[in-house]
Amino acid sequence: MANSWEDELEKFYEYILIEKGLSSETISAYSSDIMQFADFLEKNSDKNILSADQQDISGYLLFLAQKDIRPSSRARHLVTLRGLYNFFVSEEILKSSPASKTDLPKCGLKLPEYLSPEEVESLLKAPDMTKPTGIRDNAVIELLYAAGLRISELTGLKKENVFFNPGYIKVFGKGSKERAIPVGSFAIDALNNYLEFARGRLLKTKSSPNMFVGQGGKPLTRQGIWKQLKIYAKKAGIKKNVSPHILRHSFATHLLEGGADLRSVQIMLGHADLATTQIYTHVSKSGLKKIHDKFHPRN
Repeated sequence: MANSWEDELEKFYEYILIEKGLSSETISAYSSDIMQFADFLEKNSDKNILSADQQDISGYLLFLAQKDIRPSSRARHLVTLRGLYNFFVSEEILKSSPASKTDLPKCGLKLPEYLSPEEVESLLKAPDMTKPTGIRDNAVIELLYAAGLRISELTGLKKENVFFNPGYIKVFGKGSKERAIPVGSFAIDALNNYLEFARGRLLKTKSSPNMFVGQGGKPLTRQGIWKQLKIYAKKAGIKKNVSPHILRHSFATHLLEGGADLRSVQIMLGHADLATTQIYTHVSKSGLKKIHDKFHPRN
């Protein structure tokens, strides 16, 4: 028996809590937007969240405009629905998103939050390196930041897909698309350290194909990693909403600030559309100055 749209909605809330690391307040706002759309559908058609089409999305945005809802608030509603339907497509609940071709109302765009290099360094120092779990968690953080992984890609990473020389990993992203991502010496050293001093102690007598394991060989969960990051962020004195996704944002931001081209970052992130990657082009003025000074022939 197929799940109801309410059941599928619960999966989405779990996803944005655990993988995206959104706060309870943000999730509450998402829920409010989605339920307002569901109420609109119920009152104006015989459809629900799963059967809505592009015309329903456009009609809803027009309905909000007629109620004098500000463009920024209407844009937030559309971003919420895009996120919801993108999730449904990635989980193969729907074949396509009815919100993908609807334009955002003209307004400012909120940039993704990211950590500074100093904050990343503080986070990496937070795990207790005298314990196997601490050694593992240090390697987890190093790899999330080094490769810009989605949390699902990290929990699904197999030991056989880590290549220490020349230094890259192979992951399977959305739609089971395979990509190879280079990783630097710090991440390689952390992974070697984990394999030598921690993984066997965590496995005990068990075996596992997964690179990262918990006590007794149990696979790490999204929620478990998310909770540990919160603990380490508090220990490191970081006030931002630290999650696996903020490390992905930091990976992309720091590469672009260092002079990486957008297309290369797109490939490493596994974005199907370059427009998705363009959100990260918010490099600082100082970063732009360094790039200009480095590459312009008249400097």
